[in-house]
Amino acid sequence: MTYTAPDSFTTRPTLQGTFGMSASTHWLATASSQAVLERGGNAFDAAVAAAFVLHVVEPHLNGPGGDMTGVFVTAGNPSEPVVLMGQGAAPAGATPEHYRSEGLELVPGAGALAAAVPAAVDAWLMLLRDHGTWELGDVLAFATGYARNGHPVVGRVGATIASVADLFAEHWPTSAAQWMPEGRIPADGDVIRNEAYAAVLDRLAAAGSSADSRGERIDAARREWREGFVARAAVDFLSAPHRHSSGADHAGVMTLEDFASASAAYEPALTYEFRGWTIAKTGPWGQGPALLQTLAILAGYDDEYLDPSTELGAHTILEAQKLAIADREAYYGDADVPMDYLLSEEYAATRRALITDRASHEFRPGTVPGHTPFIPPLRTEYFAPALAGQHAFAGVGEPTVMPTGRPAATPATWTWWTSGATWSPRRRRAAGCSPRPPSPNWASAWDPGCR
Repeated sequence: MTYTAPDSFTTRPTLQGTFGMSASTHWLATASSQAVLERGGNAFDAAVAAAFVLHVVEPHLNGPGGDMTGVFVTAGNPSEPVVLMGQGAAPAGATPEHYRSEGLELVPGAGALAAAVPAAVDAWLMLLRDHGTWELGDVLAFATGYARNGHPVVGRVGATIASVADLFAEHWPTSAAQWMPEGRIPADGDVIRNEAYAAVLDRLAAAGSSADSRGERIDAARREWREGFVARAAVDFLSAPHRHSSGADHAGVMTLEDFASASAAYEPALTYEFRGWTIAKTGPWGQGPALLQTLAILAGYDDEYLDPSTELGAHTILEAQKLAIADREAYYGDADVPMDYLLSEEYAATRRALITDRASHEFRPGTVPGHTPFIPPLRTEYFAPALAGQHAFAGVGEPTVMPTGRPAATPATWTWWTSGATWSPRRRRAAGCSPRPPSPNWASAWDPGCR
């Protein structure tokens, strides 16, 4: 492959400020976040406000049915990074045996059987309770306003809806009603509303109106989400058989018990010191430690090997990443992951020695004493029985959504799930099998009337 040097021009300017700064993937979320700071809120208030706005304005990328992982420090304890785990677990009934009983060899990429229990909202609310200062209603006011009064949709939203328009029209009618009013796909700049979700946010904010303290009021909203009207509406909605990306109709397996048990949690971050910086990531239930392993390998090189704008730097960094990601596939999961050894200089030196002046095309997990690496089966295409003759392909970017609703940027790595390996909810993510809900269809589940 011929190396192409990067262009020195960038459309992303260097931003500076003296009061505070916000950044996100959408200008309305950024503006909302900055408004919170300018009105006396702290960074956590601002972050939560932005997150809920993103749920509204980026339905093709983000949503209340998803999950989140936060890594942060506080001004009071800046030396101890903390992980906020808002990653949804798989429902208890989402077992390999159940999926096989439905005639499925792989977990579908879209539909209720692809969804984890949504944990993002609970995590954001817990973060606000513990580290914010604002009342919930004030934080949610930005998202509620954009949902009820509308916002100009970005073109990528319409393009994503267009890719699944037939699926919406034929099989997901509530999604069609929300995202294709009168059968029309929204164009760039069209004003779009989600009044049902605005009503949900209003009910969450009002849930703790009779509570005595701010924390109790936020906890009341968390209970309403996990045990109240949201959980009941979602479980009822998903229990009806509906079209999956497998090409067949299936009912979901999510229960009220799954919702009630899906509580966010804090845990210490996993860290690595590199060139005077402390890098903090999640534990090996996520893929974050792969970056730490990459840095451990690169720590043994001089700086000239670490400039990604050069051919030497790009080659060295990519080869180190490939080795770390191979270990991610082979060893990461819920328990008994030897991170101390995987991040040790002894182990990093053995991995570093594998990097030559030529790119490797091999899958090369390392050897860890006392552990047998899991070697995931590799598939580049998959033909579901109900979709015989239709080509399944690997994605070209986010969100690449197939007409079946499956996000194609996460190719058929679901093979792991039925390969006989030990099942655990978090391992599903660690194996590269994203439990992300089938956006944007999921939004219809939050209609309090459960349409």
